Amino acid sequence: MLRLSKLADYAVLTLVRLGRHDDIVTSPTLAAETGVPEPTVAKVLKTLAADGLLISQRGARGGYRLALKPEEISIARVITAVDGPISLTACVTGGVGCDNGDCTLYGSWDVVNDAIREALSGVSIARMAEMSGLPRRLRGNNTMSRSAPPQDGEKAAETVGTFGG
Repeated sequence: MLRLSKLADYAVLTLVRLGRHDDIVTSPTLAAETGVPEPTVAKVLKTLAADGLLISQRGARGGYRLALKPEEISIARVITAVDGPISLTACVTGGVGCDNGDCTLYGSWDVVNDAIREALSGVSIARMAEMSGLPRRLRGNNTMSRSAPPQDGEKAAETVGTFGG
């Protein structure tokens, strides 16, 4: 299963929240708004600032703000900032871990990895913010269609077999 790290997920959430502010925002404020523990938010903010996605301001009125417009920050960039290069297998990045020198798939994963990276590059923090304001049913997350329960006098549809088929 492909899954985002919790830290990358928190980074996207934090950037979406930061994008809704015009001013400098503190780590405790973002922690309260996101429900993510403050030490984790602070770690995410420092990582994103080190990568150039955020501008930090020190002092009594210090905090963070986006260095780029939300439309200019891709999910791929956020994941790379937090987790490093996006790669499904060690051999994609030339890293250690591929212990099969005679692998017939060597190089084949590059196509899959490039497709995933391209898809993630096409989704911005602004788009995530837009989608976060929509009810779940309008986001396209409803993978199973459910019919309405039968009304008075109607008969429920019968299922055939164990899985309705």
